[in-house]
Amino acid sequence: MKPLAGLFVVDLTRYLPGPFASRELLRLGARVLRLQPPGGDPLRELAPAWHDALNAGKESLELDLKAEPERGRELCGEADVVLESFRPGVVERLGIGPDDLPATVVYCSITGFGPGDLRAGHDLNYQGWAGLLADTAPALPPVQIADLAAGALGAATRILAALLERERTGRGAHLVVSLTHGAHELAAHRLGGEPFPRLLTGGLACYRIYPTADGRYLTVAALEPRFFSRLCELLGRPELAEGQYEPDQEPLADELAELFAAKPLATWLELFDGEDVSVGPVATLEEAAVQLGRNPSAAGSA
Repeated sequence: MKPLAGLFVVDLTRYLPGPFASRELLRLGARVLRLQPPGGDPLRELAPAWHDALNAGKESLELDLKAEPERGRELCGEADVVLESFRPGVVERLGIGPDDLPATVVYCSITGFGPGDLRAGHDLNYQGWAGLLADTAPALPPVQIADLAAGALGAATRILAALLERERTGRGAHLVVSLTHGAHELAAHRLGGEPFPRLLTGGLACYRIYPTADGRYLTVAALEPRFFSRLCELLGRPELAEGQYEPDQEPLADELAELFAAKPLATWLELFDGEDVSVGPVATLEEAAVQLGRNPSAAGSA
């Protein structure tokens, strides 16, 4: 399905959040133009493979908006959606702010901290401000949660809603997405308390990552008693299920660690195949791409 076929998106953003968001709109059928400064998006030099993956299938035009403001305003005025990620105030000075364009444009500003906040930052900073790192610091997150989940997907969701509203009213909208606020919302449901202390970071033996004999890892997320009971049966230790929610989880975790360390990952996956035990591998990105039916060498395809 291409529900956005016929819609035109101008993407003025840099680095990850905006290009990821416009890639999602491209996948839904929109025509996307990356309007970039002379020399292009800095991501092209910093991480060429990431740049190519996020921009495959998009059009690209390099334009000095300071030297040719009318051309920039003309292109943005033709768009159904405009995405920008400059610091607050920059687009207004360039003459391509939401008030400079037709009222039908859905205009989305992706910011680090919200309207008017000029602080510099990157994903790690936003996650830190949002409270996402408190459970695991100083360990670093392996994916840009603020940039991609809170920022890019948050922007895409709000853009789609604004386009739907435009169908009803004929009016566009100015959306402001804060990476920090959006990242906080990803975990805000936890503010009222946890069902079990450190549930997501090893507080339960039935919800952990265990090494196997070949140096690989298993994810065990058998939270439901029936799943954990079946897991213990397959391990040949059905009595372990009785300790699933005991206050002291370490004796159970030690038992499971010893069992999983005795055999290689492939043996465990074969044993658990087809069983309701909520156990799986820690796959590499390349393994995951193959398992999910993607060609790792064509990661940027829409």
